[in-house]
Amino acid sequence: MENKSVKKKRLRGTGGSDRTFYIISGIGLSLFLLAVLYPIVFVVAASFSSGQAVSAGKVFLWPVDFSLEGYKTVFHNKDILIGFKNSIVYTVVGTLINLVMTMISAYALSRDDVPGTNKIMLIFTFTMFFSGGMIPTYMLIRSLHMLDSIWSMVIPGAVGVYNLIIARTFIKNSIPGELLDAAKIDGCSDIKYFTMIVLPLSKAIIAVLVLFYGVGHWNSYFNPMLYLNSRELFSLPIFLKEILIANQIDPSTVTDPELQMQIAQIADVIKYALIVVSTIPVLVIYPFIQKYFVKGVMIGSVKG
Repeated sequence: MENKSVKKKRLRGTGGSDRTFYIISGIGLSLFLLAVLYPIVFVVAASFSSGQAVSAGKVFLWPVDFSLEGYKTVFHNKDILIGFKNSIVYTVVGTLINLVMTMISAYALSRDDVPGTNKIMLIFTFTMFFSGGMIPTYMLIRSLHMLDSIWSMVIPGAVGVYNLIIARTFIKNSIPGELLDAAKIDGCSDIKYFTMIVLPLSKAIIAVLVLFYGVGHWNSYFNPMLYLNSRELFSLPIFLKEILIANQIDPSTVTDPELQMQIAQIADVIKYALIVVSTIPVLVIYPFIQKYFVKGVMIGSVKG
């Protein structure tokens, strides 16, 4: 109650121009929230609606003619479970490798007593704009005998340069150098300082990296399509694409207009069900790291 009264007093004490600014900002943020939230609500509602209602445009906020046909079609495919398992493995293993490589690199490059850190960062930054290209990268993966294996999913891109810059900036700005000096006086080694002091103080940026890397691995479609040949290794996006294509209409094979309409209605529901299925894991994980996320992004991006 006290906090609310303080806020009201502050608003009363502000000038007319400030109050107008707050009102306009509130309206703008509310409209932005609706623009972001409504597509999600619509997709979820459409995924639980009948194909006829979706095709007729009757779905807006709530499911119409409640139906689980889309989810039944998706989960009836046994490959979905294989895709879920593989995507979870690729996401967990890949994110762990990303975190280890990124945090070690960021810590080393944040040290003022390490020579040439700025030049090394320039080399890293150069790779953000210029790369060897798809074919040379594929040839490199093949020469390393990583094709059609889990390593082709988790080793390439083990260090994201953008994430490295954020992590380095966070460590450099948030952890004072005097802490390292005091630790050395107490006989603390670099490895112990990194594991016992730097990592516990970097929970915010680690949460940011987990989300960035995890979402990237979970949604990865191009790398599995390019480097994997065995179906038992395919990730979830590959199988979702196959289901979506399998339910598309080929006009040359279906001549009955009524049957075409039924197939199109089922395809619409399946499309929305696939979106929900592929998005749920990210939505489940985000609340657990939300309290660190904003802090990590803000502190890690203040300076470059």
